[in-house]
Amino acid sequence: GHFSEDYEIPADRLIQLWVAEGIVSSKQEEEGEGKIAEDVAEGYLLELAERCMIQVRERDIATLKIRSFQMHDLMRDVCLSKAKQQKFLYIADQSNASQLSTIGRVRRVSAHKFFWIQCIKSLRLRSLLFFDEFLPNDEMEKVLPLRMRSYFENHEYEYHNPLVWFVVLFGLSVLATKLRGIWKYMFNNFNFLRVLDYERGDAGCKLPNDIGELIHLRFLRLRGLYFLSSKLPSSLGNLRCLQTLDLRIEGGYSNSIHVPNVLWRMQQLRHLYLPKRCSPKTKLKLGTLRSLQTLVNFNTKSCYIKDLINMTNIRELEIRGPFNIEDFNTEELGKNPLIVQSKYLHSLSIINYEEGIDPRHLAHLLSSCDSISKLSLDAEIRRLPEYHYLSSNLAYIKLRRCMLEEDPMPTLAKLPYLGMLELHEEDFIGKEMFCCGQAFAKLESLSLKELNFLEEWKVSEGAMPCLW
Repeated sequence: GHFSEDYEIPADRLIQLWVAEGIVSSKQEEEGEGKIAEDVAEGYLLELAERCMIQVRERDIATLKIRSFQMHDLMRDVCLSKAKQQKFLYIADQSNASQLSTIGRVRRVSAHKFFWIQCIKSLRLRSLLFFDEFLPNDEMEKVLPLRMRSYFENHEYEYHNPLVWFVVLFGLSVLATKLRGIWKYMFNNFNFLRVLDYERGDAGCKLPNDIGELIHLRFLRLRGLYFLSSKLPSSLGNLRCLQTLDLRIEGGYSNSIHVPNVLWRMQQLRHLYLPKRCSPKTKLKLGTLRSLQTLVNFNTKSCYIKDLINMTNIRELEIRGPFNIEDFNTEELGKNPLIVQSKYLHSLSIINYEEGIDPRHLAHLLSSCDSISKLSLDAEIRRLPEYHYLSSNLAYIKLRRCMLEEDPMPTLAKLPYLGMLELHEEDFIGKEMFCCGQAFAKLESLSLKELNFLEEWKVSEGAMPCLW
């Protein structure tokens, strides 16, 4: 019911919210079976789908687990009616914001449209979700004095007029003060917050240090917010109870974010989404995060590769940017220490637009990921690792811009459970590909796009029996 009408709800986001709110408790985690709170929540979601109480929109291509869904209109109405009756949730927008001062026992507010957060007077709020921009453009205009807005309209093209620049800077300072006021009010009044979820928008000069006051936070999502400053406050380290932290924000002129080395304190963290680009000064120690299940935008420039070995519960790993192994033994790969030691890892993604990846480093990484069922490589590697380095559980492989010089088909054809294969955008720069008979026994979906160098593809009789 928190989500707006027709909103396509990401399953992982909802599950993380359930766990953070205690709706699915970590006490329900079963020892010895690898079944954790997220698994229990996933089971609940599947049951809702089987009872036709939700409409599944997307499933995982490898595991067929629910990735996103929508609520039936009737079911959503029932949820909202129950939420109102039990004072569980208040749906807020500009039309009813004035009533927020009287919500009484309601502990959860979901903002479908922008309203000034100062309207909320309840100091025992537990959950705040925002689905509109932090401060929409039309509201920004209202913040500025009328005379200033009129001046902008009459002089908007006078770029060389010093007075225009003075007025612009003054206007920006007015906006910055307003935005800072929103953050300050929240951090000073909602000290019992467990969930804070933002969608997008300009959020001011920087994230204030006062965020460290929200020590009860379990779920913090800042994805899509833009700050003028690219530096995050070190007070984030005070949020020791965090289970989900999404720092996929944008900021500064270079759009690279400085993350202070304080995340190691958050030892309850289960899902961590780092910025797409971290500043050169960022160097994070993550070895204490032993409960981590999801790690997105990891790289060896901003983090330490040796920390991955401690993440024995990791299930999804996305590497974005440089991936280099220091002091690597190129003569005897088997003598290099393991990189990953999690039997639960099912998805590995590597993205690097700026430089290639040493295929030997990649092979060593893959050799320690023997349980993965999904592999996505979007980086120049020139040579695909040999078959014995690849997990026999692989059901889905996507290769993009790999610039492979040798035909990858003979290697990929040996994978016994491979059901989906995508080769895109100059993944292969050779002229011929060949599939022998009995190859790709389980392949059900094949996508070849923009292989501009490919001239001939030979397929023997009996190859890909499930595809034809």
